[in-house]
Amino acid sequence: MKFGKGRLIVALLLVGAIGAGVWYGKQRSAQDPAKRYRTAEIVKGEVTQTVSANGTLNPVVLVSVGTQVSGTVRKLYVDFNDKVKQGQALLELDDALVSATERQSAASIASAQAALELAQASEARMKALLAQEYVSRQEYDQAAQVLKSARAQLAQAQAQNARDRANLNFTVIRSPVDGVVIDRVVDLGQTVAASFQTPTLIKIAQDLSEMRIDTSFAEADIGGIREGQKAKFTVDAFPNRNFEGVVQQIRLNPTNQQNVVTYNVRVSVSNPEQILLPGMTAYVTIGVQQRNDVLLVPNAALRFKLADAAQKPENGSARPSTAGGPPNGAPGAAAPAGGAPAGMPQGGKPRKRDGQQGQIYVLENDELKPVNVRLGITDNRNTELLGDELAPGTRVVVGENGGAGKPPSSVGMRMF
Repeated sequence: MKFGKGRLIVALLLVGAIGAGVWYGKQRSAQDPAKRYRTAEIVKGEVTQTVSANGTLNPVVLVSVGTQVSGTVRKLYVDFNDKVKQGQALLELDDALVSATERQSAASIASAQAALELAQASEARMKALLAQEYVSRQEYDQAAQVLKSARAQLAQAQAQNARDRANLNFTVIRSPVDGVVIDRVVDLGQTVAASFQTPTLIKIAQDLSEMRIDTSFAEADIGGIREGQKAKFTVDAFPNRNFEGVVQQIRLNPTNQQNVVTYNVRVSVSNPEQILLPGMTAYVTIGVQQRNDVLLVPNAALRFKLADAAQKPENGSARPSTAGGPPNGAPGAAAPAGGAPAGMPQGGKPRKRDGQQGQIYVLENDELKPVNVRLGITDNRNTELLGDELAPGTRVVVGENGGAGKPPSSVGMRMF
């Protein structure tokens, strides 16, 4: 019985020793910076700073065809996506009322013509009698006045008839341009009323091989945009394809919505395949600055921050701790070690700000060393380094390996 208890105690001690060894190994591994942190190299390359906005694809010329007369749609000659030529009939309205009005004005012309012929005969007769002194001068003048009035009435009736004939022709709606029907608002049998505002019946895109994008850029980004710049964009219909355009116009009319000022930037786009359709949402990106052969640091290194960077050993290197990024994730938001503001060295003397300030951690001799850097432009992945504090090939910390920063458990295994 005593021999069995001794074996059990030895087994428990052995298991405890093994657990303590595993726990100690995890402790050592967690404290090793080379294994705990993920690093990346500083490299030389090019970086392009861009600004982005959403926009809508529209035809260069979009014609809204309306009507100048009221009536009921009697015939429809075109439908969606139909190609039309200039002068081609699109639809026809019921012309019963307009045709009756035209016939009435034509009858008025005949009446005015008869009155004019009578007035001419009367004026000629009065003129002959005046020569023989059978009538007075006043009677002749009255006959001449009646003749002039008859001519004016005939001209008025002719003008009225010309207007009625034009309205009769307007009952057939024709295309003003060559293009493609992209919208048909009315249906057969529908009544349209032309009053103070002309109703739209059909919309025609003149040429879909040339498109435009109307975008709204914030006032903070508009300063770097110029006419003639190249723009790249994507659409949801072709997510794996990039399209290109050119900045055509920056409209000076600002739009203010909820205290946010934006400007309309129009981008011209070539669409030879006609795969870009009107109304598509375009995600536009314009490169505003570019640098070549400059030092680049990953943005993840600028977001990395040691929670207890202010607590440093005597050798001056930062003690490893749990990493965390600034809430906004902006480059240069991390504070330098020792509690000094960004851009101020440890000596406390302010340094001239030639660019944005930031701080990165360099892995040197298995220790983390904070380095203050000056930053240039960024492409949201890499950021330009302006100073000469670091050289290409320097390894900087970009994050922690999964689970490496968690404090180990105080109990290696549960003893029974």
